[in-house]
Amino acid sequence: MKKIVSLFLCMALLLSVMSFAAAEEDMTLNVMLPDFYSDSDFVSLEDGNPVLQKIYEATGVKLNIRWVPDSGYGENTTTTLADPSNMPEVMVMQGVRDAIMISSARAGAFWDLTDFVADAENYPNLAAGEKSVYDNIAIDGRLYGIYRGRAYARAGIYYRNDYAAQVGYENEPTNVEEFKDMCLKMAAIDPNLYVFNMCKYVAGTIGIMTVMNGAPFQYGINAEGKIYPAFEDEAFQEGLDFIRELYAAGGIDPNFMTIESGNWNDAERSDPLKALMRLDCLDNGYRYEEWLEENKGVDPTKPVVSLLTALPDKNGKIQIWPQNIGASGEIVVTKAVPEDKLPKVMKFLDWCNSAEGQTLLNCGVENETYWIHSDGFRYTYPEGEAENSATYANKTNTIQHSLNQLGMNVNGDLTPPTAATPLRAEYSQNLVDNAQYVIGNPCYTYDSETNNLMGASLNQEVEDAQVQYIAGKIDLAGLQAAYANWHAQGGDDILAEYQAIYDAAK
Repeated sequence: MKKIVSLFLCMALLLSVMSFAAAEEDMTLNVMLPDFYSDSDFVSLEDGNPVLQKIYEATGVKLNIRWVPDSGYGENTTTTLADPSNMPEVMVMQGVRDAIMISSARAGAFWDLTDFVADAENYPNLAAGEKSVYDNIAIDGRLYGIYRGRAYARAGIYYRNDYAAQVGYENEPTNVEEFKDMCLKMAAIDPNLYVFNMCKYVAGTIGIMTVMNGAPFQYGINAEGKIYPAFEDEAFQEGLDFIRELYAAGGIDPNFMTIESGNWNDAERSDPLKALMRLDCLDNGYRYEEWLEENKGVDPTKPVVSLLTALPDKNGKIQIWPQNIGASGEIVVTKAVPEDKLPKVMKFLDWCNSAEGQTLLNCGVENETYWIHSDGFRYTYPEGEAENSATYANKTNTIQHSLNQLGMNVNGDLTPPTAATPLRAEYSQNLVDNAQYVIGNPCYTYDSETNNLMGASLNQEVEDAQVQYIAGKIDLAGLQAAYANWHAQGGDDILAEYQAIYDAAK
């Protein structure tokens, strides 16, 4: 199988070089990407980065990357787009329909890519993307970016089942109420051991907990056909109350808002262990299990990490928080790119979705950042050196860093396969089985001018108040005051604009 994989990559390289053979000259592309490894130095192309060198050899494109820590990427995006003199040519927009994306597209900051995506002859990989996802990111019917594909039903809970067994849960909880009971009991195991592993990215934790508790996602529509914000739903408040209760019981690190998302793994992989559970993307769960097997000697036939999804709420209803809409942000081409350079930039983005492009961006270079073992699967360390995997991972971080943030994978995952461990297989099956339970925002494609202008800041103020509520710094009255301010400062206008579109559609 290793020979097949190598032959596959060689063919991909040949085709890739041929596709760029007509290029008149090399191209430097200024790119801005979120960085999840900001505490790790990055090797540049000039300093011999083998991944960037392979990209250059295949495409004639020299990537000049501006790394921005993920925790501050949104704020940096706003300041960057306000300064044309400092504009990257290609950049990640993390919110496909948030205010800054919509307003910038309408203001002409980005190139309209609709015709490129429709050109299957010249841009076959981009054209192979899912139409429904492209429709989700369209603004006024036009495409201003290429979506970064993500599995739809990724969100859920993973936890240490060996610690759950200590409090009487040898088997997985069968509903949300049992889950809450298990969490509170686990909080009493050790005062230095937290249950929820949380960081300053709280939207996922709050969203997963409240939606599985029965709340709508972002907005709901009541029996009278009236649109309302999800945070005013009774089930949302109950879910938030539980997180507050767990915090008060010592089940959440009181310093969670100081933890960057790039360091989210630390509490799970520290010695001694600091956290037992995470509400997040479930693919992180099987990666955690594999890390434990490689670094802590956990028996691979007896996983100590369990994936928990599709839990019925107290009314027997199953809902899953939509970690994404089939996409996690998008790649845009700014007007810093001259029009005559645009086709070659798009050719490069098309190549990024090829097998070779995906492999270099997501995995790196064989025998440098990944290895194909004798079983034919891809690993992050050489065969027979599992005990040194952490050393190889640290080296990879300096080479690979967060290059996967430039990856789109609109035509599916074409990278060399990894071994299908039991938890990976379970995760893959969950994606199929649980898609039916993922709920959406009923107002997602509605265009509210007020939301475009003020939605992000209003929502941030609400989230800040929810964090304070969880931490016991404000009471219910203080939280409701923040909600009232949301209404007064523009929320009512957003609701009215959404309502008008909803009523007209009916």
